Amino acid sequence: MSFKNPSNLQYLSSHEWILIQGDVATVGITDYAQDSLGDVVYVDLPAVGTTFAAGAEFGVVESVKASSELYIPAGGTVTEVNAAVSERTELVNTDPYGNGWLIKIRLVGSTGTLLDATAYAALVDSIKH
Repeated sequence: MSFKNPSNLQYLSSHEWILIQGDVATVGITDYAQDSLGDVVYVDLPAVGTTFAAGAEFGVVESVKASSELYIPAGGTVTEVNAAVSERTELVNTDPYGNGWLIKIRLVGSTGTLLDATAYAALVDSIKH
């Protein structure tokens, strides 16, 4: 199976993505992550105003198969939480790079070790085989 990894995003090896636009970034989980989890049934996200260091755990996604911690790709303060995902958790499965985004942050400090789409695709291929 081939997974979508948009080239305008950067990725963590723990399967989160980040879209950096100036000093604001949008964060979500990858197509591979949502597929591996199965049907998402619950998303626990932080409150607006919470600040995290790059690589810190910022929430949890629960599915019918498993529970998975979420790690933030860059240091920052949460400016927005996607309330639609809490009400319609299937958005994480059906549109992980669009309407299924999780949080937006104002960047503070550094990013973690980010992968480009090619490097992330290679990582996923190594896991699948």
